[in-house]
Amino acid sequence: MKQVLQNLSSGETVIVDVPRPAVPPGHVLVATRRSLVSAGTERMLVDFGKAGLIEKARQQPDKLRMVLDKIRTDGLAPTLRAVRNKLDQPIAMGYCNVGTVLEVGAGVTRFKVGDRIVSNGKHAEVVTVPVNLCAKVADGVSDEDAAFTVLAAIALQGIRLAQPTLGETVVVTGLGLIGLIAVQLLRAQGCRVLGIDPDAGRLELARTFGAEVVDVGRGADPVAAAQAYSRGIGADAVIVTASTKSSEPMHQAALMCRKRGRIVLVGVTGLELSRADFYEKELTFQVSCSYGPGRYDRAYEEQGHDYPVGYVRWTEQRNFEAVLDMLGDGRVDFAPLVTHRIAFDDAEKAYALLSSGEPSLGIVLEYAAADAARAPALMVRTTPLPAAAAEARTGAPVMGVIGAGGYGTAVLIPALRDAGARLKTIASSGGVSAVHAGRKFGFEQATTDTAALIADDDIDTLVVCTRHDTHARFACEALRAGKHVFVEKPLAITPEGLDAIAAAHADALARGRTPLVMVGFNRRFAPHVQRMKALLATVASPKSFVITVNAGAIPADHWTRDPRVGGGRIVGEACHFIDLMRFLAGAPIGTVTATPAASDPDDAAILTLTFADGSSGTVHYLTDGHKSFPKERVEVFCAGRILQLDNFRRLTGYGWPGLRSMRLWSQDKGNAACAGAFVRAVATGGASPIAFDELLEVSRVTLEAAARLRTGA
Repeated sequence: MKQVLQNLSSGETVIVDVPRPAVPPGHVLVATRRSLVSAGTERMLVDFGKAGLIEKARQQPDKLRMVLDKIRTDGLAPTLRAVRNKLDQPIAMGYCNVGTVLEVGAGVTRFKVGDRIVSNGKHAEVVTVPVNLCAKVADGVSDEDAAFTVLAAIALQGIRLAQPTLGETVVVTGLGLIGLIAVQLLRAQGCRVLGIDPDAGRLELARTFGAEVVDVGRGADPVAAAQAYSRGIGADAVIVTASTKSSEPMHQAALMCRKRGRIVLVGVTGLELSRADFYEKELTFQVSCSYGPGRYDRAYEEQGHDYPVGYVRWTEQRNFEAVLDMLGDGRVDFAPLVTHRIAFDDAEKAYALLSSGEPSLGIVLEYAAADAARAPALMVRTTPLPAAAAEARTGAPVMGVIGAGGYGTAVLIPALRDAGARLKTIASSGGVSAVHAGRKFGFEQATTDTAALIADDDIDTLVVCTRHDTHARFACEALRAGKHVFVEKPLAITPEGLDAIAAAHADALARGRTPLVMVGFNRRFAPHVQRMKALLATVASPKSFVITVNAGAIPADHWTRDPRVGGGRIVGEACHFIDLMRFLAGAPIGTVTATPAASDPDDAAILTLTFADGSSGTVHYLTDGHKSFPKERVEVFCAGRILQLDNFRRLTGYGWPGLRSMRLWSQDKGNAACAGAFVRAVATGGASPIAFDELLEVSRVTLEAAARLRTGA
């Protein structure tokens, strides 16, 4: 199937062949009939992509500060690689889609195959969308009108926040698509509406929808016009749907309002607000968030947990339904907003139009009907890719990779490629990231069918770099299929998952196979750590370890902090440092104690370990430190000597003959060496770079520490 993607680095918009997406539980698969180009949001993305690096930095000063902090702690080269990798990720364009349901995922009862629905699906021939972001389209509503539903829900949510009542005067500043839709919705609610814009054509449309208008393009005074239109008392509410860097629309909105008036920002403006403007009138100001309650809530959008209607009357989905009801009743009319109809195969023309300066409003993409002849092509889940740029070495492992996220594409996959592996198939649930990574790193094909990838007899090694809750399942499936497996940490997030991996490995051995199991505990392979290990091997006395991790805060709703998905940060990230101490000690772990260092025990903790040789150590995994402090520091005390490793860039020795300092220009956490060791072991039939029993030991200790933190034991 085909999909519209944008290159964030260059701003180029292209149509790409991608495998049709998988259908997770709680989702539906939809064949698109029409989709609407969002002139505001998508134009901003295109303009941002076309901007140079300096201009991109100016537009996102908060991201620039993050980059500068990373340069100070990690070095210039790793930071540039991270920035380039981020900008290299393709963006799937679009969020206003109408189509026909082809397939429903597990647990879906609200929709069935053949239903016509609207959703926030992308510009693609086939999309997968969660059920709470879909709504059925009545027979009397055309595909073209229905394609405006999601955009209209943005306007509707802004109006709901303004709480207009029958007969009130409401000003709409900015008469783009959302502004013109807002005019119609307000008129349908019985409001008197004043529209403001510099474009004469848009003003005329607003007039046909029943609004009075102010042509600021000809020098009209919007404040005076609002005062006159409101009979001298001021507007009851102002809804700002303009897109500008200027703060003037907000200043004008305050001047237009009556005492205790309401201002709602739906668009994008500068926010240099005058206290006097708001203070004297006791104005209220609120920013509207997209389509309504539920937006950006993973539990609502991804997991399908609806809000009780008695407590949240209007959610994203219920706003979609309200718009469709008004379309069905004829209370709103979106047909006049359509200025261009473009065949989906010519979608690049739509984005050229956005940047051309030619007047446009509603740009509708039209898709070919999903008839019997075309349907098989839409359902293909594996897409061949151009041949690899370089041939893999003879006897190299043939790898299938599941997951094409940030770490996989920035670090792990290039390391495996550079180590000489043959990269055959890469899988992702949506297909887009798999195709992009596949083309970039020389895979032979991209897929959304993980079962077919694992069943491929040509593939002898599976690499898992997906979300943590899938690691154990994929590892077990790989072992049962007789494949070697590399799992990006953690190995599992539950004791049951770990037990299942141990059983699958034992079963493989019983069947005469010797599969290698590897976890991406890369830090033990870092050059500084290897030097530390060699030095410590010369000392027979016990060691004391102090590892300080300045991990930094992440949002509470981030998937890694969800115990069911990410396992929490102790399981998902602190496992690295338990393994590092296990490696440096060179002895089995004896005991572990855990003390929470934050209100969320899965977020930060102090872990204390003892080892069979009398060594001991602590991991201070903390999230409330300053970004300028090194992210990771490892200190070892033994035999009257000290080793101190700062952020995998500088190793300092105190009292060690022959070692004063070991410095690198850029950070090296051992990722390349870790991948290389695994590839060599598979290719030569050697032992795993980390013994399987040691992987189980570190994983069990990590899970035990996390359990103690949660229970307070």
